[in-house]
Order: sequence, then C-alpha cells, then structure tokens
Amino acid sequence: MNAQTEIQQIAGPAGSLELAIDQPDAPSKGVAVIAHPHPLFGGTMTNKVVQTLARAFVLTGWTAVRFNFRGVGGSAGAYDDGRGELADLLAVVQDQAPEGALCLAGFSFGAFVTSHAVAHLAQARELAKVVLVGTATSRFDTAPVAPELHQRTLVIHGEADDTVPLVSVMDWARPQALPVLVVPGGGHFFHGQLPLLRDLTVRHLQA
Repeated sequence: MNAQTEIQQIAGPAGSLELAIDQPDAPSKGVAVIAHPHPLFGGTMTNKVVQTLARAFVLTGWTAVRFNFRGVGGSAGAYDDGRGELADLLAVVQDQAPEGALCLAGFSFGAFVTSHAVAHLAQARELAKVVLVGTATSRFDTAPVAPELHQRTLVIHGEADDTVPLVSVMDWARPQALPVLVVPGGGHFFHGQLPLLRDLTVRHLQA
C-alpha cells in the first residue's frame, strides 16, 4: 500500500501465509485483519477495495493486516472452498493479535469468510469493529452476525452490484434486522467510489 508496508511470512494451517502490515502514525489502538476476494477469480491482498479498507483502519489508528489466502501470491496451499480460508484467517489473528483490541473486515468472498471468523471468535473475545463489504451472500452460506455485535458492524453494499445482487444481501440481513448501508449506483468493486467507501468506513470506526 505504501513504502512503509511490511511484508511477512507466518506459519499457517496449509504452510506459509503471506501478510502485508501497515502501521498508523500514532501508537496503535489494536489490530484489524482484512480478508480479500475469491482466490480463484483474481482476489489478492492487493485488491483495491481491501487496500481501501486497510487505509481506513490506518487513518483511524489501527494496525492493518492484509493477507493472502492459501494458494494466493506467496501463501502455500490450495483453495479450500472457504473452510481452509477460515482457518487461514484465524491463524493470522492468532499470530498478529492473540490478545488485545481486534477488528475484522472482509470484501466479497473475504466478507463471507470474515462472517464465520466473527461467529467463531465472538464467543471467546471482544471484537471492536466488524466491516463487511460486498458480502458474497448469493454464493456462500454467510454466517449471521450476533445481535450484540450489530452496533459495531458495518455492512456496505453497492446498489448496482452485479456480482452479488443487493437483494441477496437484504435477504441475509432481514431476518437478523441487521442494517445495510447501500451506496447508490455502486458496483461490486466500487469503481470511482473508493474514496466514499474509505470515508464511510472511517466514520464507522470513529463512531
């Protein structure tokens, strides 16, 4: 993301996992782990939406940790239909933020994986903020968000998303009474609207 981005390799469930870490200027509030889109469709930790989310966390004082799922970039292993990718995300959390303040965020497939990480981790530790963007509800069995986390969770979706139709996200959110922030005219990758996505995320993190 910038010249100060630190690239690391850590041990993951299927071998080495590649991480990119960005630090805020002031002492960090904690760690935000951000998951990328589908590995089989070009998703990586350098995706522009993922980088935009990382920037929002850094701007609000968090250490932003992006990582490549198994089989992507410098990460070992092969695509595992979400199960292994959840294990990857949890391994990154355990390595980078075994305790202390933690945020989780994801885009598209990464948001689906993040939803399950939230469900898994919320039983054992407090999550400061959750951000789910372009959540792949039409393609995967996205986990519900516990009611006690609703105020700390931001769900953003583009009105004109043709990869994951808005109606599928509403069908997932409606039974939970979970609010969804809809970006008018927004597509799946928020082309031309990344500054708005960043600003909406910053506003949520500062709330």
